Amino acid sequence: MKKPISDAVILMAGSGSRLVASGHVLPKPLIQISGRTVFSYMIDALQRAGIETVYVVTGLNSDALLKGLKPLIPAEITLHPIHNPEWQKQNGISVLAARAHLQAPFFLTMGDHLFEPSIVDLLLREAKPTELNVAIDRKLNSIFDLEDAMKVQTRGDRIVRIAKDLSNYDAIDTGAFVCPLSFFDYLERAKRAGDCSLADGVGAMTNDGKVRAIDIGNRWWQDIDTPGMLAAAEKVLDGSRHLFRPAPTAP
Repeated sequence: MKKPISDAVILMAGSGSRLVASGHVLPKPLIQISGRTVFSYMIDALQRAGIETVYVVTGLNSDALLKGLKPLIPAEITLHPIHNPEWQKQNGISVLAARAHLQAPFFLTMGDHLFEPSIVDLLLREAKPTELNVAIDRKLNSIFDLEDAMKVQTRGDRIVRIAKDLSNYDAIDTGAFVCPLSFFDYLERAKRAGDCSLADGVGAMTNDGKVRAIDIGNRWWQDIDTPGMLAAAEKVLDGSRHLFRPAPTAP
């Protein structure tokens, strides 16, 4: 029986420029959707899935962000902030900032993503700890902004290509991963001029046939990168309260 995954890394170092430009002043994880913050939805899903330690990688306005996050952490979860001084670089550098803190495979996502809790459960249950496991969505017609989405090409349960500009693709990367510790080595190899994206690291692992696709089926997710995405997520959540009932707290 494989060891349960108990660590999660959430990337929050970006500036959220497209939402800021539209007048939003709060960091994206603290934006309210249907009466709750984006982060509260994620932390509930992680708590339900048995995650015990959450590492948040911060950058711009770290102090204000952490001040807003800490009251949302349940007693069952330990929060560890990690500051990325190179937050203006791509998100692969934020992943590498967490390297020294992890000793086992871990769940990875972004602070501006919403997931139906069963997606986290599925990914943790099906993940193989020696490979990179990516939650993918094959419902291409349901993607809010397909042009901007991270596209993947699969062969069976393998991801063979990943990029936003793929012309031949059959699924979308949802931004939820279970990563082996070796993923850090691939990110280091993918660096160019001291910088790399998360997708660069995934692409490097695909070349070695070590990236698995885990299909989320009919489950729902949404990233919150633009005002349109925010409105779309709010519409779903307003009509589907059962998707995100708060997790029970310890007595």
